[in-house]
Amino acid sequence: MAQNQLAGESSPYLLQHKDNPVHWFPWGDAAFAKAKKENKPIFLSIGYSTCHWCHVMAKESFENPAVAEILNRDFISIKVDREERPDVDRVYMAFVQATTGSGGWPMSVWLTPEGEPFFGGTYFPPEQRYGRAGFGEICQKIAGEWKQNESAIRAHGTKVLAALAETAQASAAPLDASSDPAQLAHAMLARSFDKEWGGFGAAPKFPRPSVFRFLFRYAHWKKDPAAREMALHTLRKMAAGGMHDHLGGGFHRYSVDEFWHVPHFEKMLYDQAQLVQAYVEAWQITRDPEFAARARDILAYVDRDLTSPAGGFYSAEDADSSVSHENHTHVEGAFYVWTLGEIRQVLGEKEAEKFAKYYGVEAAGNASESSDPHGEFRGKNILIEREANPAVRAELAEARAKLLAARNRRPRPHLDDKILTAWNALMISAYAKAGSAFGDLKYLATAERAVEFIRKNLWSDSELYRSWREGKRSNLAFAEDYAFLISALLDLYEATFDARHLAWARELQKRQDALFWDDAIGAYYSNRPGDPHLKIRMKEDYDGAEPAANSVSAENLIRLGRMDHDEAREKRAATLFQSLAEPLARIPHSVPYLLNAWMLHQRPGRQIVLAGAPDQAKALLEPIRTRFLPEAVVLHSSPEMSETVQAMQPIKGQPAVYLCENFTCRAPITDPAELQKTLKLP
Repeated sequence: MAQNQLAGESSPYLLQHKDNPVHWFPWGDAAFAKAKKENKPIFLSIGYSTCHWCHVMAKESFENPAVAEILNRDFISIKVDREERPDVDRVYMAFVQATTGSGGWPMSVWLTPEGEPFFGGTYFPPEQRYGRAGFGEICQKIAGEWKQNESAIRAHGTKVLAALAETAQASAAPLDASSDPAQLAHAMLARSFDKEWGGFGAAPKFPRPSVFRFLFRYAHWKKDPAAREMALHTLRKMAAGGMHDHLGGGFHRYSVDEFWHVPHFEKMLYDQAQLVQAYVEAWQITRDPEFAARARDILAYVDRDLTSPAGGFYSAEDADSSVSHENHTHVEGAFYVWTLGEIRQVLGEKEAEKFAKYYGVEAAGNASESSDPHGEFRGKNILIEREANPAVRAELAEARAKLLAARNRRPRPHLDDKILTAWNALMISAYAKAGSAFGDLKYLATAERAVEFIRKNLWSDSELYRSWREGKRSNLAFAEDYAFLISALLDLYEATFDARHLAWARELQKRQDALFWDDAIGAYYSNRPGDPHLKIRMKEDYDGAEPAANSVSAENLIRLGRMDHDEAREKRAATLFQSLAEPLARIPHSVPYLLNAWMLHQRPGRQIVLAGAPDQAKALLEPIRTRFLPEAVVLHSSPEMSETVQAMQPIKGQPAVYLCENFTCRAPITDPAELQKTLKLP
């Protein structure tokens, strides 16, 4: 048997390490049994396949025979893909953040044979540099300490794990009924808002689409246009900057500078999905075609580069790629950056001059010293719009197409082709919302196809699975998989009125409640019980790059409750808010998606019900679907709905819309103009 145990895994990240001289194990019984039998500490390395610093540490340390010898002699080494096992990642990330004050990937944690953490960090260089101790030196020190002070280390690990468990189980004080966490969150965001460049806080700037979603709703419900403008201004600046791929569409992970110029070039599916939704909502609010164009631009990228032939969506594209087909040195951004000479070669002198002027291309490269302090992009250009001009941009469409064709002849970045339920669900929501708002049946068909992919490949015997790759599914689903998929099915139901989506959402919600709900305190655990090596069940309460499962679940419960006239769902959402009172009261800007659900919960339940055939009611549906109406659920009177909804009927054979509050309805409306006036739409 090979000493490195990763060759049989399906995760692209684990397979990247299958030829390392380190004797890696995947997370599981074999690794822990060996650690206990040999009484060796565990070295746990967590990352993902498109992580730049994971590649660096692999090259420097895990491919190094001398380092591998230390690990193989003194430790049992486990490699985990954080995207396949977010439950493992969350527990040990909580430890690393609590003990070091920061976190990230690659994550490096040392555990007792029973899985109790006692030392950890993120990236470690091979030798001492950047103010960090060398990885080999750290391993040797830890091995020596284990041999000399095993009992003390074990006691420390037990104490640390107990503290983490206590934090995970802590019961919050009830949320003060007079408090307004949404107002506090808005004030916190306003204080950190960059009025010139958009975004919040200093560089590096990460897009948090949950923040845009919150600001749009806060502005809508509080009648605060300044809040809305913070989100709109940021979305405009992001679209003009280098974080936006002006040739191929889509957005990179984050900007290293305040100007949205120099990005970290990784492209993640969850960013594309959530930004589509943000730009669609921006269009619904403003009717500015630029926002619609950005949403379509992202979807074109996902269609072309992140969609599998079977209909599921791939996870990510790497930041790094080979410099050329002859030179296999991997460099961040190599696929995306240009010299002025390369652009002239593709476009010719005259067209290149016009293109360079619009996209900020310079002979010496356009990254400033503050954006590129290490000179990584010296002589290179990251395309940006100095002054966004739709007319000029349209004139340069042919030039962009030529450059994209030339770029596609370069070595492509690594594609992480695993298909994750949660991230696919976010993308399904994006296609459903874009298809509904823009009246684009192709987008809706893409969403339907992806749902069928999940149903066929990741749903079996009432069990949802997390990951699929090359015909093999793996890992039972986590709370976020359920929450995001339920949300996607509700979005797709509202876009298509296909009752099968609503029926599956109901079934999944019951299953999520049974598997993850904490009956003692409330809220959902991130993982189900059952992994003997993971001693803690965490509850996620931070809306970061992805929204937290609890935040999305709160909104799902309210939407389902108002669709089905089910007060029990709303009561469960209320319990969830009380369970998460601490972040809502103290740091509400960290849970913007949860705040959306909280604000929705404060408002009366509103239903918009169509009676009659949807294909005969396009004119009636148009003002509903093209406008921003976050307080309403949109239903179709059909046999699958509650008796209250079924009772709503067409008027004299004509489709009609019923506007209801807590299922008390106004007189039905059959005229689109009257509907628009009643909805108080511009």
